[in-house]
Amino acid sequence: MQEPFLSFLRIVHRRYLEGDAPPWSLPERENNRTMKTRNIVITILILLAVGGVAAFAYYRNQAGITKVTTAVIARQDLTSVVSGTGQIKPKTYVNIGATAFGRITNLNVKEGDHVKKGAVLATLENVQPSATVAAQTATIDSSRTDVNSFLAAETTAKANIAAAQADLEQRKLDFTRAQELYKDQLIAKQDFDSKKAVYDSAVATLDQRNAVYQQSIAQTASQRAKVNQAVASQRSNFDALDKTVSRAPFDGLVTNVPVREGETVVVGIQNAEGSTLMTLADMSVITAEVKVDETDIVNVKMGQAADVTVDALPGRIFKGHVTEVGDQALLRTTGVATSQSTTGTEEAKDFKVVVTMDAANGAMNDELRPGLSATAKITTARRTNIVTIPIQALVQRDPALETELAQNNGKPLKQDASAPVTASKTKASLVQGIYILKSDHGKNRADFLPVATGVTGATDIEVTGGVDPGATIITGRYKVLRSLKSGTIVKPDNVADTASDPSKS
Repeated sequence: MQEPFLSFLRIVHRRYLEGDAPPWSLPERENNRTMKTRNIVITILILLAVGGVAAFAYYRNQAGITKVTTAVIARQDLTSVVSGTGQIKPKTYVNIGATAFGRITNLNVKEGDHVKKGAVLATLENVQPSATVAAQTATIDSSRTDVNSFLAAETTAKANIAAAQADLEQRKLDFTRAQELYKDQLIAKQDFDSKKAVYDSAVATLDQRNAVYQQSIAQTASQRAKVNQAVASQRSNFDALDKTVSRAPFDGLVTNVPVREGETVVVGIQNAEGSTLMTLADMSVITAEVKVDETDIVNVKMGQAADVTVDALPGRIFKGHVTEVGDQALLRTTGVATSQSTTGTEEAKDFKVVVTMDAANGAMNDELRPGLSATAKITTARRTNIVTIPIQALVQRDPALETELAQNNGKPLKQDASAPVTASKTKASLVQGIYILKSDHGKNRADFLPVATGVTGATDIEVTGGVDPGATIITGRYKVLRSLKSGTIVKPDNVADTASDPSKS
């Protein structure tokens, strides 16, 4: 098609140069100047026509070539990082609640104050508890006086017993002599009976005084029990009085004081209005509590190193390590654990991860405040001098079909080789791999190569088998890789990719 047209143009040009005018030529009366101008214009037209034919031929020659971006596989260090966002929190913090009902008479701290363990933070009105303590103290003193009285009675009863025992001994001797005299009939029966009655009375008196002594002991024990009971009640009264004074349970920072001096507080549930006096945080150990996506949580382990950045402190990096990995999935929209959710809505989930700041940060930790927004980048794996490829170069293909396409220059041999298949069959037959650049009789063709992968970094992924360093692989563009097949003729065009691919910016 091209050669006849070029031959025609050559004939026309020669005839004009020889003076033969074509059927559409100007009248012969045109002067020589007009003829020269006409010849120049025709020559330009012929050159344009020749250029157009050449461009058309080049375009047809390049029409079947796919432009791709390429890269050379090399060894490098690779770090896998998982990111999570959250906020700064102290490892230990408490909401100090009201333990008694009453008006705040003294509020000794404000937000931002550092306090020591045992320091008095606030006091409530304590007139009634103080009066109760005073009354009970008087009761205890009275009861103890009664105990002393009963102890004196015990002593008296014990002395009476001793006197009764001495009298009984005397009466027993008199009765014994009377028995002997009466036996010898030296005294009358009346005198003998009188001595016997006196002896029996002395025995009864001793028994009675022993009983009085035992009664005194029992009364003393009872009074002592009453004293103990009063002391126990006093401990309860002291506890009620002590609850009107709030003290710091540990050294810490006052982070929130929602009440003011003169307000009335009540005993209630935590965080209820009027029941929380303040929040105290132990800032000696600071953590960043972040949420990590469910797809990344499987790679997060205890003890992994992390870099924490805080929005309020740009340019600062705080070193830390993972100290807690949550087991409960949290709904991303509500933050409620899935085990506590009453809805069956399927949505994205996160897991709580706690990163504890290292002591090596030193004075930098003093700049952190509870509630500051933070981002933690957790290093889940680190590899050195390994073979890597760009993540976008990884595709999933059917190896059997790719081999068939490679043997027939990108066209399937069978009629139904590219026909749709079921999802289950596709999933079972697909493997991950890359396309390498293969030279074939002066042309570059794509060739699918299955690979095994390992650790994934931010932009690259580790290749554990299937390809060696130095090979040239196809990395894009994304739309090209989606439909690229083995055997397809390709042309590297990395300059165009740098200018147009937004991912490179």
